[in-house]
Parts: sequence; structure tokens; C-alpha cells
Amino acid sequence: MGRIQSSTLKELLHRILKTQKDEIGCETCFESLDRFVELELDGKDSEQALPLVKRHLEMCTGCGEEYQALLAALESWQAGDSAH
Repeated sequence: MGRIQSSTLKELLHRILKTQKDEIGCETCFESLDRFVELELDGKDSEQALPLVKRHLEMCTGCGEEYQALLAALESWQAGDSAH
């Protein structure tokens, strides 16, 4: 078995230390992701409305990538809609 790289170990430790008792998992985050993005696109405070989703997105690379992709797709769609 190989050694864990120092940067990987630091990232894991950082995530462990930032874990709180009221965390949500990926499935719960994914279920709320569309609402979170819609709030952002409407100019509302998505972090205040869904703080656990925001926190999960900061901690989870996979969900963060899903969020970025959904946000980009909807922004592109809105830009195309407003051009017509």
C-alpha cells in the first residue's frame, strides 16, 4: 500500500476538523441544489436560506462541481432566453 501524500492528508484533516454535528450528505444536498441555484439566480441569499447546502458545497468537491455545472447551464439558458 502506498503512502498518503502530505497535501491529501492535510485536506482530509481540514475536512474532519470543519465537520459539524448538523452536516448533510450528498443526497440531501443534491435534492436541494436546484432550489439553491434558483435562489442565487433570483438575487436572493441562498446561503441564508439553505446554510447546510452552502456548507456542504464548500466541503464536497463532487457536489461543488454539480453546483457549478447547474449554475453555468442555467445562466447560459437565461442568457439565451433574454436574447430572444
